[in-house]
Amino acid sequence: MSVRNKRPARESGATYRSSTYTSLLPWQVSERRFAPTGLGRRGLNPDDVYDFLDRVAVDMATLHAALAESRREIARIKLALRTWQSDHAGTDRDRAR
Repeated sequence: MSVRNKRPARESGATYRSSTYTSLLPWQVSERRFAPTGLGRRGLNPDDVYDFLDRVAVDMATLHAALAESRREIARIKLALRTWQSDHAGTDRDRAR
């Protein structure tokens, strides 16, 4: 890949997302089409493609963070259930006598 075709580096820092931002849906990704580049060039407009890829990356990062949080919550609930079962195991046996 030549230097001319490389994607420009992004500034470091957090990504700001407006409250009006809506996450991408799978059908939006599969049906997305890009305008061809201007006269004399072949292919797609790189800026359009990079903007779309950035949006997909943000949505994927959000989903992965939500999934990780869900897994932590599941682990916490399982541990609480095991603890509760252990604490109450003897009382059930005592009641059966």
